Amino acid sequence: MKIVMIGEAATHQQEIAQALDFPAEFIALPREAHESAQWDDQIDGADVLVAMRFQRKTPPPAFRLLHVPGAGLDGIDFAALPTDCSVCNVYEHEIPMAEYTLAAMLQHEVRLVTLRASFDSQHWSETYLSRTPRGELYGRTLLIVGFGRIGQAIASRAQAFGVRVIAISGHAQDGKVEGPADEAWHPDNLLEHLPRADYVVLSCPLNDKTRDSFGHAQLEAMRADAVLINIARAAVVNEQALYEALEQQKISRAFLDVWYQYPAGSNDRVAPAHYRFEQLPNAVCTPHISGWTSGLFARRYALIADNIQRLQQHRPLNNLVHGRAQQ
Repeated sequence: MKIVMIGEAATHQQEIAQALDFPAEFIALPREAHESAQWDDQIDGADVLVAMRFQRKTPPPAFRLLHVPGAGLDGIDFAALPTDCSVCNVYEHEIPMAEYTLAAMLQHEVRLVTLRASFDSQHWSETYLSRTPRGELYGRTLLIVGFGRIGQAIASRAQAFGVRVIAISGHAQDGKVEGPADEAWHPDNLLEHLPRADYVVLSCPLNDKTRDSFGHAQLEAMRADAVLINIARAAVVNEQALYEALEQQKISRAFLDVWYQYPAGSNDRVAPAHYRFEQLPNAVCTPHISGWTSGLFARRYALIADNIQRLQQHRPLNNLVHGRAQQ
C-alpha cells in the first residue's frame, strides 16, 4: 500500500506505520504539494493521501482515499478530486478545544495572570488590604454558536461550573436541541439572544452561510461586559467589525485562536490579519493552538490507521464525507 502524507501530517508517519498489520510505502511531501503538479508522480497511484488541503487547477493525480487529519473540510476542493476518490475526516479535537474555552472563561473571571504580575512581597500589606472581589463562572450565561461535537463538549464542561448554556443551532426546535443545553434557538434568533450572554463562543463550521455572518449587528447586540471566544474559523467574524468593537470597547474582551491568513508553506510569510489585534489590551491572541495537543494526535492517527486498515480489507470506512464507504 502506498501512503502519501503532506505537510504537518507527514510528521506522524510512525504512528500510522506502527498501527498497521501490513507493510506500507510512505512518502512525505511539503505542505505546498496539495496545489502543485510538481509532485504528481509521487502522489499518482497512491492508496491513501493524508492532507489538510487539496486545491488543484490541473487534472489531479489518481488516489483512492483522501484522509483529512482534522475535521474541517474548507481546504478541500471536492470538484478537483479524482473520480471515485473517497474522503474521510477525523474529530477528537473537541476535548482540547473545550478545555481551551473553559480556560479562557476562567482566566477572564479569575485573572490569574494579572494577579500574579501585581504580586510584590514589598507591598504585601497594601495588596492584601486593597483586594477587590474577582468574578466567578457560577451563574454566568454562555451562548454557543454551532452545537456540534465542539459546542457540546464545551457545554457539558461549562454546565459543571454552574453556567447556563444557550445553544444556537440549525437543529433547534421549540427551544430544545439534542445535547447538553439549557435552551436552544435557531440561528435566525441569534440577535435576540446575544444580549443575554456573558460569554459568546463561536464553534460553527465555515461555509457560505457562516462566512462573515458575525459582524457589526451581532457585536452591537452583545453587552459591553460580554466576552467573545472564537475557536471556529476567523472568517466567520467580520474582521473590521471585530477590531472596531474591541478598539472602541463595545465588548469587554475577545479570545482569538483562529486567523484570517495562514502561511502556505515554510517559506511563506503572512500576517494573521489586516489589523494588529495583539496590540489591543482586550484581545487575547493565540496561534491556533486550542486543539493542538499531543493527546489529539495520538487519538486522530489511531483512527486514520484504522481507516487505512479498513481500506486494505475492503471494509466500510468511518467518518466518510464523500465517495463510497468501501473500496
